[in-house]
Amino acid sequence: MESETEGRRDGVWAQPYHLASGQTQYHQLGQVRLWVTLLDQEWQVRSQTMEPDTDPVTWTETIGHTLPSSEVTLQRFIRSGDSGTVTFIPAVAALPTVIRPYQSLTIPADGRCVIYVGTVLWMKICVGEAQTLLTEVPLGIPSLTWVGGNTMEGELCYSSSSYARLVLEAVPKRPWRAVTPVTIVNRREEPLLLERFSLPTPLLSLHLNERGQVWTPGVTVECETDMNSASLRVEQSLLAAAGTCRRVGPARENIARGRLVRAFDRMFG
Repeated sequence: MESETEGRRDGVWAQPYHLASGQTQYHQLGQVRLWVTLLDQEWQVRSQTMEPDTDPVTWTETIGHTLPSSEVTLQRFIRSGDSGTVTFIPAVAALPTVIRPYQSLTIPADGRCVIYVGTVLWMKICVGEAQTLLTEVPLGIPSLTWVGGNTMEGELCYSSSSYARLVLEAVPKRPWRAVTPVTIVNRREEPLLLERFSLPTPLLSLHLNERGQVWTPGVTVECETDMNSASLRVEQSLLAAAGTCRRVGPARENIARGRLVRAFDRMFG
């Protein structure tokens, strides 16, 4: 009989998996260990977030009958119907994400650059043909920050440090992270020091290419000379370098075509 270790396969987004009653599917990806169990009357989901002491590069899954210790948090969900299908849908963060480059970047007057940003995904656990949502699991440890002029005006965001890579080939591709190309245009008559910026993650859809990498459409930010506002636009298409993609996750929030305008100190600071 094939052991569960030998039965490990690469996990795949938006692909239905079928479980028989009594079986558990175990996933290892990013900082998360996940167990999804099907019983006669219920679904069970167990998850464990590990300390980020390693940088794993793969997502593996296996189906068997092994459960973790009782110390791992358990969620139970009533099973409706007789379907044993479970599908894992990627989702962007529900809050904007403040990106902080490890080293600040200066953009010359009337200059532009493209930086490639990776953000952690959430995993939606969906069951049945209708893909009914059971729960969501963050695939990393999100940290919160406040962005605004004071404690009364602003918004709560996630915070993420980034190498703000300028070369696409240098960006690590991880199944639990989405790559977003961010074009920053400095239309001012003086250099722009980029120390942080807010990425509108809830407005981004998710797309899977043939190499199992998740991409979002690009974002373009234009800084005007008056420094009072920054104009932000979510592009309608993917970067050609993403390759052939299929959409696997919708944006959490829909926007009308065209531009968004946000206060400068909300975008940069």
